[in-house]
Amino acid sequence: MRFLIQRVSHASVETEGTVIGKIKKGFLVFIGICEEDNREIADKMIRKLIGMRIFEDENGKTNLSLEHVSGELLLISQFTLYADCKKGNRPSFIKAGNPEFANTMYEYIISECQKQVPVVQTGSFGADMKISLVNDGPFTIMLDSDEIC
Repeated sequence: MRFLIQRVSHASVETEGTVIGKIKKGFLVFIGICEEDNREIADKMIRKLIGMRIFEDENGKTNLSLEHVSGELLLISQFTLYADCKKGNRPSFIKAGNPEFANTMYEYIISECQKQVPVVQTGSFGADMKISLVNDGPFTIMLDSDEIC
């Protein structure tokens, strides 16, 4: 499982010309699922995400979590986080989880985040989406379950 986390001052997602999710200060999180993932891995990734202290405190140190800043989440499913670019110039996506499984895991992640974060917005699984954001920092972190679980 991979979470690409961007600290944002605001972000939104639209599909077919309609905004379907938007947040103020918080994290825009692109979520990649592979076939080996499960709820236990998702739970560890969510704990790491929610506890991530990358907002600045009164001294300018990155020491505050989502909770401390009343941060919001925008969760977007993105199978391209499992792109394999080793051969040629056209990426392969065979490492990404099959859509049915990936959607089940994505929905699980959403429901678990909603238990801990008051504002959780989402994209639309499998849809063509347009993402707008202002990356605050810029600050971008990749969480990979192969490295933290």
